[in-house]
Amino acid sequence: MGASREIGDPPAPWGHPAGNGMTSMRPPEKPIRGQSLVEFALVLPVMLLLLVGTVEFGRAWMTRNILTGASREAVRIAAVQGNAASARSRAVGILASAGISGAAVSVLDDGTPYGTCSVTVSYNFPVSIVGFLPGLAGKTLPLSTSTSMRKEF
Repeated sequence: MGASREIGDPPAPWGHPAGNGMTSMRPPEKPIRGQSLVEFALVLPVMLLLLVGTVEFGRAWMTRNILTGASREAVRIAAVQGNAASARSRAVGILASAGISGAAVSVLDDGTPYGTCSVTVSYNFPVSIVGFLPGLAGKTLPLSTSTSMRKEF
């Protein structure tokens, strides 16, 4: 076994036995240049892809929530007033206030007293942030939501 170590003695170099026969956990004295740069270059694309994917998912989720809100308000107007044109214009107004244009709004009424009204809002969500990835440039994600409500007349 090696010599015993005293308090204040410098630690043993990396991988060499310390005074008690165990190896030291100190990093090597000689720095390895460029290792951090290579690790950063390997990890950065994966981290950016995760970040961009999270942002794009958040945008799609927010857009779907706006579509749901527009269909809820439109079906409420259709169920209370029985006017499909004003229901459609309300949904288009809500979508326009959120910057969404080109969405399809359909109002369906079964035609029976106290029957069911339903409004479906469909939109092709443009995948814009990850458009720099091959295969995703110019793609759209179809989003659709539908709400039904019983008529009050």
